Amino acid sequence: MAHFGIICPPYSGHLNPLSALGRELIARGHGVTVLQISDLESKVRSEGLEFYSIGDSLYQPGSLAASFQELTQLSEVAALRYSVEFCRHMTEIICEDAPTAIEAAGIDALLVDQLEPVGQTIAQFLRLPFICISSGQVIHRRADMPPFFMPWSYRKAKWAYLRNHIAYQILDRSCQPILQTINHYRRQWQLPDYRRIYAVENPLAHISQQPAAFEFPCPNLPANLHYTGPLRNTSPQPVDFPFEQLTGQPLIYASLGSVQNTKQEIFQCIAAACEGLDVQLVITHGGGMSAEAVRALPGSPLVVEYAPQLEVLAKASLTITHGGLNTVLDSLSCGVPLVAIPITFEQPGTGARIRWTQTGEVVALTQLSVPRLRSAIQQVLTQSHYFQNAQRFQNAIQQAGGVKRAADLIEQAIETN
Repeated sequence: MAHFGIICPPYSGHLNPLSALGRELIARGHGVTVLQISDLESKVRSEGLEFYSIGDSLYQPGSLAASFQELTQLSEVAALRYSVEFCRHMTEIICEDAPTAIEAAGIDALLVDQLEPVGQTIAQFLRLPFICISSGQVIHRRADMPPFFMPWSYRKAKWAYLRNHIAYQILDRSCQPILQTINHYRRQWQLPDYRRIYAVENPLAHISQQPAAFEFPCPNLPANLHYTGPLRNTSPQPVDFPFEQLTGQPLIYASLGSVQNTKQEIFQCIAAACEGLDVQLVITHGGGMSAEAVRALPGSPLVVEYAPQLEVLAKASLTITHGGLNTVLDSLSCGVPLVAIPITFEQPGTGARIRWTQTGEVVALTQLSVPRLRSAIQQVLTQSHYFQNAQRFQNAIQQAGGVKRAADLIEQAIETN
């Protein structure tokens, strides 16, 4: 049996799917330990995984929530700079503490989230096998694929390839503080420089929780890249929900995830757009709204802090989302079409894939208004092809194998290695 260490960003959107994968591996007799900052110890342990704290000398305990709050208040350019500095700081923490922690815990293989770019450097330094996990979209770093952070659709044309290439160059330039920190340690460890952010180098396997159909045309994929569909299983943390308050009207489920859930103006717009329609709106805000803000919402939505997402979506007719991949995949797993309002990070790219697959509509944040959002809601609810396409994805996800297939692939890769 192997002892796996998990290295991933300190966000629920990454911890949750990797926790599900970890539980599946534990059920098969393996050990799984998450290497993370101290703020996340209770969450990790509540998910049934072992925890090893890193960053105790560099990280101020309790500052993660403040960082999230600060990020939600910044504009696009300022938000990018803040995110880069936060990621640079996390990179330094991982490089300083992870090697010692891995040896002390007896970890012999790593599960590295693709959006934690220093993870593979740690594996290379310690000469450990590693598996790359894409909790978000697969980042291909190919000129024929629109970058994950842009709202562009797929175009098979030279001008589009040039556009994509330039966008990735801009990304690398913007992420220089992260790359410089990684390379500072790589030179200490006598490793060649890492020149492109999020470029995966020689993993035993690369596992994506996208279904293959939720991707643009991408020929000549690496043989070790596997689209397994969503990484899900039952969490030890049950979530209560007032199912008795559901009215039987078409249910619209609205969530802005775990980072963007303080954007009360978007929740206000969603509630106003649904007011007067023959629907029941359910909003889950993850602690991002005060009781006063909830009372100020138009109409009479059913508002909760948390919801058992898959159970509620099983009763839903439509999801309104910021475009976080986990909520999108959960919706499609239940055959539910979407209206996306992408905000930042990879969400515009997820929105582009929603458009491409015709599983919903996308309203750009810069164009968001009550009439525009209401129109998109009515369009998706009344035009049958959105539902039919979502149903097609439900079948594709069921056949993709999910967390069990991902664990099979990891075991096979480790045994082969």
